[in-house]
Amino acid sequence: MPGPGHMGPAMRMGGRRGGLRGPMIIEKPKNIMATVKRLFLYIGYERYILIDLLAIMLVTTVLGLVSPALQQRAIDTITIKKSGALIDFAKLRVILFAMALTFIALSAVNYMEGLASAYLSQRIVKKMRQDLFGKIERLSIKFFDTHQHGDIMSRMTNDIDNISSTMSQSVSSLFSSVITIIGALIMMLYYSPLLTAVSMVTIPISLLATTQVSKYTRKYFLEQQVLLGKLNGHVEEMVTGYKTVAAFGYEQEVVNEFDSIASQLKNTGIKAQIFGGIMGPLMNIISNLNFLLIVGTGAWMATKTGSGVTVGVIQAFVLYSNSFTRPINEIANLYNSIQTAIAGAERVFEIMDAKTEPDEGKIDIEKIKGEIDFDNIYFSYIEGESVLRGFNLKVKAGQKVALVGKTGAGKTTIVNLLTRFYDIDGGAIRVDKVDIREITKQSLRKSIAIVLQDTVLFGGTIADNIRYGRLEATDEEVVQAAKTANAHAFISRLPDGYDTVLNEAGDNLSQGQRQLLSIARAVLADPQILILDEATSSVDTRTEMNISRAMIALMKERTSLIIAHRLSTIRDADVIVVVDDGKIAEAGSHDKLICAGGKYYELYQNQFVGIST
Repeated sequence: MPGPGHMGPAMRMGGRRGGLRGPMIIEKPKNIMATVKRLFLYIGYERYILIDLLAIMLVTTVLGLVSPALQQRAIDTITIKKSGALIDFAKLRVILFAMALTFIALSAVNYMEGLASAYLSQRIVKKMRQDLFGKIERLSIKFFDTHQHGDIMSRMTNDIDNISSTMSQSVSSLFSSVITIIGALIMMLYYSPLLTAVSMVTIPISLLATTQVSKYTRKYFLEQQVLLGKLNGHVEEMVTGYKTVAAFGYEQEVVNEFDSIASQLKNTGIKAQIFGGIMGPLMNIISNLNFLLIVGTGAWMATKTGSGVTVGVIQAFVLYSNSFTRPINEIANLYNSIQTAIAGAERVFEIMDAKTEPDEGKIDIEKIKGEIDFDNIYFSYIEGESVLRGFNLKVKAGQKVALVGKTGAGKTTIVNLLTRFYDIDGGAIRVDKVDIREITKQSLRKSIAIVLQDTVLFGGTIADNIRYGRLEATDEEVVQAAKTANAHAFISRLPDGYDTVLNEAGDNLSQGQRQLLSIARAVLADPQILILDEATSSVDTRTEMNISRAMIALMKERTSLIIAHRLSTIRDADVIVVVDDGKIAEAGSHDKLICAGGKYYELYQNQFVGIST
């Protein structure tokens, strides 16, 4: 079936069937302010916790601003005279006691601030993770066919974790910075407007340095996150397809590809860390320059009579100046994680902004007859590369129709369109004379059950996996479905029976056993339309006979579309449709098509007689 795989020349191992993906494209950085605004919208969801955090930070800031003033008063209790130093011990004791209380209170509120900040960040990240997973569940099948699964997982795990860790470290710092800067500026102006003006000299230097370095930092951190997603995707594919890797002896090639991606990640990570790490030392240099300017100017002013500048004032001013510049330094030191979080947030929001699967249907169908009409269908996965061209097929209710043809003829595409995994480009598909675009996708898909060649089982018990066909089913109904599917016998032989816990993808069962569970799930769903997509092509002949008996029971009194390469499994179909180049080449019963000597006869001869055509 020509599908999304035509988008790239190389097939990637692992992933779901039909999910071929082209090379990853590294996108240019987006608007940083737009990303930050969206992050702040998430913070707004927890406004009450935020208000509490702001109140705690206000207390923290006030206590932090009181401390330098107390130190100034303590220092100025010492008076230097020719006869020696005089100390007002009574006043000093009171100030020292006040300082002790201030430091104790500051430690307590700092602890409370840490708790509130952690609680806020974790609730925000939980909300973001819920929104992301909810969006992923609403995305189209096409999205998953054209995106690397490992990269999607990386956005859910690595990128969200980076946002979480950065928020827990930085949210309180960002908010407290504003309050601290305002409070420190007020106190600096109170002590000396001239010294305040001197301390402002280094601010333009700080802004210039931050602006210039950030041009490179954000670029490399975004590229680092993209490469990390690519690396995760490669690992996920290697683990999923390891048997294939080993069978073809491509272990070294896989290692070489991993090393190549890892090297790119290493080089990009080094550049990101270098440019991100420059900020801290650069800010420290500027801070030390600021210290020299303040002390030098303050010492000169202290020699002037009537300036009001004392040793204690200089000490307090230096502390307030540090309080004024410290938020900038903290942000600079956190720049690495902040850039990583913003880059990760962009990648998360990229999925959140992806186009969801449209559902313009208004009709909910419950019990249908199962009549299907494909009317002049046109479809292409990629514009200009048609897969179906004027495809027409009428299926009567309860009829068993087999679709055969060469690989890439469009057989699986037909059922993808019926289930609306993809929407047609032209024509109409009708179920019981109703256009499926007018039917809600949920009710349409509930009327259809699919048994695929590649069975999909989930973590949990065997009973849970069968019950996936109808969650409200009773234990008795689950057992009856298994009996109908010829699965009850092997389930009963297992030590824990229906309570047997399956490992990842049900690998502790054979392929045939997994397929029987898939059929039991379809039996329990009790659909009106059944799709069997090469359901026996990957099992041995004996298992195929067992599965075929189960499918006969499943197809009874249901409209069935069967896609099969093994023609022996569809000889008793009511109608066999040969699909070739996106159209119906011929249709009829097995005997009729053999006698006609056309496309079906050629397929039959190739498969059973071995005659080259």
